[in-house]
Amino acid sequence: MCGRYTITVSMEELMRIYNTPDMTIVNYAPKYNAAPTQYIPAVIGSGPGNRIGQLRWGLVPSWAKDDKSGGKMINIRAETLTSKPSFRRLLSSRRCVIPADGFYEWQNLGSAKQPMRILMRDGSVFSMAGIYDIWVDTEGKKLATCSIITTEPNELTAEIHNRMPVILRPEAVDPWLDRSNQDADRLAKLLKPYDPGEMRAYPVSAKVGNVRNDSRDLIDEVQP
Repeated sequence: MCGRYTITVSMEELMRIYNTPDMTIVNYAPKYNAAPTQYIPAVIGSGPGNRIGQLRWGLVPSWAKDDKSGGKMINIRAETLTSKPSFRRLLSSRRCVIPADGFYEWQNLGSAKQPMRILMRDGSVFSMAGIYDIWVDTEGKKLATCSIITTEPNELTAEIHNRMPVILRPEAVDPWLDRSNQDADRLAKLLKPYDPGEMRAYPVSAKVGNVRNDSRDLIDEVQP
């Protein structure tokens, strides 16, 4: 499961990384404790380029009767995307990237749980694979939501949790965002654990457990 993450770089840096001058976020601010049901930065393929906008974290599929599923479907298993026809359609046609520079998981330490921040060794931004959909209510109001895809853990994450977000290799980002690419079987091959040798983890404050906390000190390393 991936239920909290960080994206602490500037919008200018995100636009550089994803090679796009097109962004629709009016009041962007770094997130040190991004949480479900919040609006989060996401990248979507848009014709000849990419677009950075906001999606609400927690998928409400277009076929849902109401929007109550959003708080539950924050993650979707890679295995589910390929095995269920309704989600396979989203894999083919409605993919996004959620930029991050770390994600949190809680490690069991006897009777206690220690929050850990997992990130790249060099602290760089990485691309979590996601799917999105647009739900329309009875009055025609649209709600754009997303879910982060998870997979089996790599050796590093396995010591902390039994799932991890799909982190796309840099060379896989463009094929993932390419809207003309609708080969679900080929896309599914991108949904695999990231190389643990390029990642690290460290303990952080228990304050990250409260969604109201969203300050820079949350990413400071602490003694477990």
